[in-house]
Amino acid sequence: MSRISRNTISGWIIRGCIGGVLLSGCHPVDRFHSWRDSKNVSYYQDFVTRIEEPSIENCVDPQVSETVNPLAVENPADLPTLELRLQDAISMALQSSEVLRNIGGTVVSAPQGTPTQIDPALTDLNPLGGTQAALAAFDAVVTSQLFWQKNDRPVNVRPQPPFDQLFVPASRQTAGTQINQIQKRTATGATFALRTNVFYDRNNNPTRKYRSDFSGFLEAEYRQPLLQGAGTTYNRIAGPNGVVGQYNGVLIARINTDISLADFESGVIRLINDVETAYWELYFAYRALDAQISGRENALKTWQRIRELQKVGYRGGEADAEAQSRSNYYLFASQLNDALSGPNGLYAAEQRLRYIIGYPATDGRLVKPVDDPIQAEVIFDWQSSLADAVNRRVEVRRQEWSIKRRELELIAARLNKRPRLDALTLYRYRGLGDHLLGTRKPNESLDNFFTSLGSGDYQEWQGGLEWSYNVGLRQASAAVRHAQLNLAREMALLKEQQLRISHDLSNSARQIARSYELMQINYNRIEADKLQVEVLRNRYEKGLININFLLQAQQQLANSTSAFFRSLVDYNLAIRDFHREKGSLLMYNQVNLSEEPLNGSMLTGAYQRGRYFTPRDNPEQVVVRNRISAGAFDPSAVGSPVSGAPMETVVPMETIAPMELSTPIETAVPARKDALGTLEELGNQP
Repeated sequence: MSRISRNTISGWIIRGCIGGVLLSGCHPVDRFHSWRDSKNVSYYQDFVTRIEEPSIENCVDPQVSETVNPLAVENPADLPTLELRLQDAISMALQSSEVLRNIGGTVVSAPQGTPTQIDPALTDLNPLGGTQAALAAFDAVVTSQLFWQKNDRPVNVRPQPPFDQLFVPASRQTAGTQINQIQKRTATGATFALRTNVFYDRNNNPTRKYRSDFSGFLEAEYRQPLLQGAGTTYNRIAGPNGVVGQYNGVLIARINTDISLADFESGVIRLINDVETAYWELYFAYRALDAQISGRENALKTWQRIRELQKVGYRGGEADAEAQSRSNYYLFASQLNDALSGPNGLYAAEQRLRYIIGYPATDGRLVKPVDDPIQAEVIFDWQSSLADAVNRRVEVRRQEWSIKRRELELIAARLNKRPRLDALTLYRYRGLGDHLLGTRKPNESLDNFFTSLGSGDYQEWQGGLEWSYNVGLRQASAAVRHAQLNLAREMALLKEQQLRISHDLSNSARQIARSYELMQINYNRIEADKLQVEVLRNRYEKGLININFLLQAQQQLANSTSAFFRSLVDYNLAIRDFHREKGSLLMYNQVNLSEEPLNGSMLTGAYQRGRYFTPRDNPEQVVVRNRISAGAFDPSAVGSPVSGAPMETVVPMETIAPMELSTPIETAVPARKDALGTLEELGNQP
């Protein structure tokens, strides 16, 4: 009865626990119920719902924290200047731009979409899809397992004579397992494996010769795919662990890295483009300010002269004339203030250049461009420029890499449209021993496990084929069609890119001609307006005309002077735009891009491989099946002359010096040197 009572009580306890769990699951406890009724913990709710800031180390750049008050209405002539060449500005921007800046400053509102110098390395070292991750699929894998377990199981067997003496009421066992394996995949899809299994068994079975024993085997396995998953082509594209529709092989990973490098090159081109824009806009801001200063000084002289005439009562000193000349002076003063501190004024343009080259917003100095813009007529070879633009621009090269990736994916998809057939071979040595190591019974063949294993008395082998077939191959067929459509889409995008590039290049060429012609027209406007001001001043002093004509002429002279420098800057920016559309902006600004040199481990690995493969002295002579890359490409060499034919010609123009409107010069001053030599040298070519 006592035993029954204990079982009954145990059953009640178990049922009660189960019921409690079920009830608690059906009716969860409202942990926040007390918050609504009690005010004693209301402080905690405010604590957990407040907005917090992360705890990180302060990493503010010292040059940012040391920024002085911005320039507003200070006289530029009283400030120390920092003379800067365009090439120096580009060099500073490239050296200081770990983040590839842009004039718009979108890094604040959209930091995740801002390109950086680290992006190509991030793509290459991506642990999920990078080159090293794809190569890791072919690394040797070593695994080792060691387990111990205790088994104690009752036996439901009725003993029958004469075997009742062999009966045991319970099977008791102490077991151990050790498994070691090294496995390696090859580029053909084959798998090599070498493994050892050692089992320890101690039990109470009365029929055993040894109370405990060690058993196991040493085996070598080789598996080779014959259809799906076979061959270096498939494994280099899809990877040895690839599935239908997913391609993560070494070639795909490397193409992704090349695409990332093309994106980085595009970011560098945009950075250089913005540097030139900021540089020449600052140059124009200086010239526009000079024009407003000159106009204000002329307006001041006119106002002062009229006031003197008014004091002595001479003709020309009428009150309305004095008021009009005074209003004209203040109009120039307001325009001068806007040219100095306005949104497009000198200080704003100077700050934009400072940002793009990595300088602090203000440091007490005023950056001043010292390079003179090109004033000579530049004529490009249209056919060569068009060929460069539609074939060698970085955007086109990036799209061609995308097409190559889609072509490889189509190859892998077609290879996946096959059944799975693997050839498998296995060879095994077995052993059994009373002990693991050592020999205690020399005459006993099974006394030592490793001795028994090494004797080779017990050998097994296996060979055969494994076949699997997805009837209909519906998924594989869809993957092939999907890859074909992806390839067709990328090809269509490439054609559309080339069409758009040709239009953009045509527009850039048109802008060069327009801005050059406009520059000449505006120069003639300056000469005409200067003559008009002199004539109208003399006629006004003689009382032949109203003061309005003279004041309007002064305004026209200031506007034409500003328009000339605006067209001069637009002309230089149009030349830059043509180089950008042609894909030669890097060469135009003497910027070279290349990947980092190989590190020591890579060089050592290449040397070790070269010891066993020929030719080792010239890697370019190695024959590679299914060639992916067309060879080395130098982005800074785009636009170089082919067969001695110059890509552009500079025609000297009889024009004026940019700083002195009255002094003509014979030829244009070269702004920079490039692979073709100086612009002056080109201008002297026949």
